[in-house]
Amino acid sequence: MSIVKRNNGSLLPANRTLFDDFFSRELFNWGNNNFSSTLSTLPSVNIKENPENFEVEVAAPGMEKQDFQITLDGNFLTISSAKKNQQEENNDNYTRREFSYQSFQRSFELAKNVVDEDRIEAKYENGVLKLIIPKTEDAKKKAPRLIEIQ
Repeated sequence: MSIVKRNNGSLLPANRTLFDDFFSRELFNWGNNNFSSTLSTLPSVNIKENPENFEVEVAAPGMEKQDFQITLDGNFLTISSAKKNQQEENNDNYTRREFSYQSFQRSFELAKNVVDEDRIEAKYENGVLKLIIPKTEDAKKKAPRLIEIQ
């Protein structure tokens, strides 16, 4: 008698095979989920506002800073990336090729006369692309002013 681990009462073994994995995917739905476990090809984005600026963080692990392109067209800020990866292995008995292509594009509309376009900064570190978008002096929240009653 052998012991076989089961998942949630399932009669299938816990270890999925390549065969199981292949047939559990949507074969004709490549455009929607690109075989992503989150059913999305868009990276997660955090946007924070503070009195001095906006901070945008884009989660994009495994990328390099040269894989990104950031453009500002009018008041539309667009962050895009494309990365190709190809591996090939030749042996006497077989040839194996694997390739992947990752790309995304996110666009954000910036409020007019609120951001200082010339001082936008971007930095990629530890899998996170971080943009600092400074506010103009007019857009910065000013401290309340006490109005004296006469």
